[in-house]
Amino acid sequence: MAFTYNRTVRFQDTDAAGVVYFANVLGICHEAYEESLEASSINLKDFFNNPPMAFPIVHANVDFLRPMFVGDKLSINLIPQKLGVDKFEITYEINVGEVIVAKAITRHVCINASSRVKQELPDEIIQWLETNRRGAEGAERRRAREVI
Repeated sequence: MAFTYNRTVRFQDTDAAGVVYFANVLGICHEAYEESLEASSINLKDFFNNPPMAFPIVHANVDFLRPMFVGDKLSINLIPQKLGVDKFEITYEINVGEVIVAKAITRHVCINASSRVKQELPDEIIQWLETNRRGAEGAERRRAREVI
């Protein structure tokens, strides 16, 4: 199955209008990304603290389809895809129940952390991409069969 991260909207996530503040949606997506890495046995401490390589976000996009409120139970489906030897993209589908409330994309590039020069994705990230992509494709095929 595709990786799914479950989270409850907290008061601190919202703005003065009582809905999730737009920038916090990307923070929630990043939480899902971190959880998916950890679920693939990638050590987050090693991954984010003084690593030999880094994966900065070079593009981010969010489409808001419905508002999200305090107490909403979110499920975030994460679908990563390799775009080249040195970059990948993650698509996020944020749901409340069966309703899609937002969609987001983050595009990442692999760089040497010291020189800041692009480099090829390491094996552990390629494995993470392949595992999660296969799971997402399997889930898409199952959903298609359910519709028929």
